[in-house]
Amino acid sequence: MSSLSHSPVTFSRNLASGSSASDLLRSSSNGVSGVPLKPLGGARLGASKRDFTVSAKLRKVKKHEYPWPDDADPNVKGGVLSHLSYFKPLKQKQKPAILDFEKPLVDVQKKIIDVQKMANETGLDFSDQIILLENKYQKALKDLYTHLTPIQRVNIARHPNRPTFLDHVTNITEKFVELHGDRAGYDDPAIVTGLGTINGRSYMFIGQQKGRNTKENIQRNFAMPTPHGYRKALRMMYYADHHGFPIVTFIDTPGAFADLKSEELGQGEAIAVNLRTMFGLKVPIVSIVIGEGGSGGALAIGCANKLLMLENAVFYVASPEACAAILWKSAEASPEAAKMLKITAPELCKLKVADGIIPEPLGGAHADPYWTSQQIKTAIVDSMDELVKMDTQKLLQHRSRKFRKLGRFQERIPVDPKKKVNMKKKELKPGKTADRELESEVEKLKQQILKAKESSSAPPEQGLNEMIEKLKREVDCEFSKAVKSMGLQDQFVKLREEFAKARNSKDQPMNRALMDKYEKLVVEFRQGLPAAPNYGSLKNKLTMLEEISKAKNLSERNNKEGTLELDINKKFKEILNKPGMKGKIEALKKEIENSGVSTFAELNQDQKEKILEVKEEIEMEVSDVLKSFGLHIEPPSLSDFKTKMEELNEEINQVIEDVVNSSDLKNKIQQLKLEVVKVGKSSDPQSKGKILELEQQIKQSLADAMNSSVLKGRYEKLKAEISEVMESSGGLDGNLTNNSKHVESNVEVNLEANRSFA
Repeated sequence: MSSLSHSPVTFSRNLASGSSASDLLRSSSNGVSGVPLKPLGGARLGASKRDFTVSAKLRKVKKHEYPWPDDADPNVKGGVLSHLSYFKPLKQKQKPAILDFEKPLVDVQKKIIDVQKMANETGLDFSDQIILLENKYQKALKDLYTHLTPIQRVNIARHPNRPTFLDHVTNITEKFVELHGDRAGYDDPAIVTGLGTINGRSYMFIGQQKGRNTKENIQRNFAMPTPHGYRKALRMMYYADHHGFPIVTFIDTPGAFADLKSEELGQGEAIAVNLRTMFGLKVPIVSIVIGEGGSGGALAIGCANKLLMLENAVFYVASPEACAAILWKSAEASPEAAKMLKITAPELCKLKVADGIIPEPLGGAHADPYWTSQQIKTAIVDSMDELVKMDTQKLLQHRSRKFRKLGRFQERIPVDPKKKVNMKKKELKPGKTADRELESEVEKLKQQILKAKESSSAPPEQGLNEMIEKLKREVDCEFSKAVKSMGLQDQFVKLREEFAKARNSKDQPMNRALMDKYEKLVVEFRQGLPAAPNYGSLKNKLTMLEEISKAKNLSERNNKEGTLELDINKKFKEILNKPGMKGKIEALKKEIENSGVSTFAELNQDQKEKILEVKEEIEMEVSDVLKSFGLHIEPPSLSDFKTKMEELNEEINQVIEDVVNSSDLKNKIQQLKLEVVKVGKSSDPQSKGKILELEQQIKQSLADAMNSSVLKGRYEKLKAEISEVMESSGGLDGNLTNNSKHVESNVEVNLEANRSFA
């Protein structure tokens, strides 16, 4: 048998260049260096043993810096472990980007710079011109950003310098740790997740991350997530749900990445699973649209209890350009498409898609990113404070109902033939038809409340709550109209911004000057409110709101009292059915039956004392029960006799008036007035003596009138009734004396009051 010898073979091909050693062996079906593999394997059995080696040269690659780099970033405080993200401060400042509609503002800015440059070069004072130009710039900026069109808001939402998710997170959290990976071998950089704290409370943050420059945008795939990103977000949602962390999601994406590979990996399935899962999470979820929210890619992390939007953010199914290309066959119609789609924050709030608007500074969020972040922080804290109070069932229902009520309509409603001709609804004139319809609804609700009262049933609670909310919105609208008509709108907006800055800024605490400014503006508003053109409508709606609120409060109080009464009766029965108490009562009943008496007065002293002892014991236990319900037993007061005392006082006053108007006493009073006028400031003893004598005569006449038998009889009778009530409640405590003195003091006061002659 022939033997086959061969020299050692060395694979010098670079494995890192694309193929592994196994690939090379697998592809070498014709043998290595021309020698078939099968004969080689068979030849070794009969051949002498020789060395066979396979070597490969590996290319050196840069060591991965995740998650703890060897060299900490000097711009990050706290050392290596203070961050677990590639997100770092930019080494170079972002280049300013001017939108087309902002070009008029740039011209004014250039003028300001030119004038400042001229002032520096010539040494002349151009401060007045600079102030004038700056005021002109601020006015133009305000006019522009308070009347933005939908397509302009779209452009602001896509602004290259607009703060990203991680910009906001680093501004609002005290601590933040980024979490990576979908546990399937992938970590999509377009979606960032991590744990952070706000005011000591931990949250799970999930957001779509755009780049701040071209390099970052390529790395982040322009915030267009792949299925790996949505599965990473899903994993973090499960993690937060397990540990009880509230979830905050930031939406900023043109849409999910729609390439072939993403579709092969199940893009639609990943989004659908996220949608289904978010409706079952047992922790509060708040979503915030900070830029643009496109289609299902945004909704995959947006099924929340509350959806908030920045003032210039947009939320859409299809971009305005795509909509224009479909409907008008041209992307140039995107402004019209943006208007028709209703994708801005104010319009989506009207449609109940969004639940609130977070304000931005003039110029957009990129004009003051930190201030915008603090507004987001305030919105998150306020929303979470509301949601964490809900139990799990209520939280899930709240999330479900938010989406179930979107696009709700009712079929088979008969349409008026006149409306069929022109289905466009006529605008209601404010203050006439709208107010009448509102009054009609309130009147119907009042009738329902009265019917419920007559039938001893509960009033329509849902109807009351809906009407109160509707009236509150109407009142707010009327107040806004009044503020606008009085020319105070700008002052209120400016003051609101100052309050927001003072609230969110650590360096500017709430000062007294700001409160004084607020109080002064409120006083000015209240003084000018009656002159507002819509004051009548506002007053009418406030009255209706007060009436409905009173009805709701009364209903709640009645429900509370009814529940309390049932609980007290239940406790009272429990006291009577106690073994010891029940035995005492039964024994006492049997003893009384055996004695053969029928009234309490016929009982002997021993039996009376036993009854009183049992009564006191029951009263003590009932008193403890009432105290446990927050109720206190008070002794009977004199409130029942208040009306009788007032009637007696009125009668006394009438008697005094009749006496004063009598001819005899009237002459004495006139004579006293003349004497007082004659004396003036002189100190004549004779005249003073005469005045004193007349005063004594007048007092005596009044006293004689007060001593009439009728008045005395009524006074004594009232005094006896009060004494009887006080004795029955455990003895006199001084109230009777005080009240009798009160009656007498009233007589004295009235007498002195009618003696003001001088």
